[in-house]
Amino acid sequence: MTRQIIRLTGEDRVEFLQGLVTNDVTRAPCWAAILTPQGKYLADFLIIPDGDALLIDVDAALAPDLLRRLTTYRLRSKVTLEPVDMPVARGTGPAPEGAIADPRHPALGWRLYGAQGDDGSDWDAIRVAHCIPETGIELIPNETFILEAGFERLHGVDFRKGCYVGQEVTARMKHKTELRKGITVLGIEGAAPTGTPITADGREVGTLGTQSGGRAIAHVRHDRLAPRMQAGEARLTPA
Repeated sequence: MTRQIIRLTGEDRVEFLQGLVTNDVTRAPCWAAILTPQGKYLADFLIIPDGDALLIDVDAALAPDLLRRLTTYRLRSKVTLEPVDMPVARGTGPAPEGAIADPRHPALGWRLYGAQGDDGSDWDAIRVAHCIPETGIELIPNETFILEAGFERLHGVDFRKGCYVGQEVTARMKHKTELRKGITVLGIEGAAPTGTPITADGREVGTLGTQSGGRAIAHVRHDRLAPRMQAGEARLTPA
């Protein structure tokens, strides 16, 4: 796990972030994302209160672009954004003092800011068991729609908080009809690289994601799921 912490300070910090991200910042700690105006995912992160600041816990690979975007949106808001060197520990056993429960799912355990370490939990197995997407695997910048990636189920979006970038598209997807696409768990025999296309009867079903213990997360078209599917050399079935 390589994470970057961005520290957000200033009297407008909550209001500033509230108008940009998918979740209700006033209820932090929370999981949220920032989207394009067209409603596509750009980055996901945890928002953690820390005294008179908010900590944004984001995948290090996405941190430079996220910081640049937030700085662009700052305009006249009284906020300061700065990357800070802060380790993050995590685990699923008894939580140490000061730890924060991961707001996505109880199975993801706790995180402790300012400490280093990992209790050795099989995080891929946990995510596959509970169909929890991962940055860069099931969550692809400029491609993923967050409702197809389980954000509502995992408490990553709030439909009552008001406007944010990409809100109109997300709300239309929520209220129009049942989603035709989304992440699900499939049974798998063998293995294939993440991103491998899944096919059945010559038609594309979706894309393979994280794999663990004979199961895999996949982004699929629900109406094309079949009793037998394949992704490269791997064979897949509905779980």
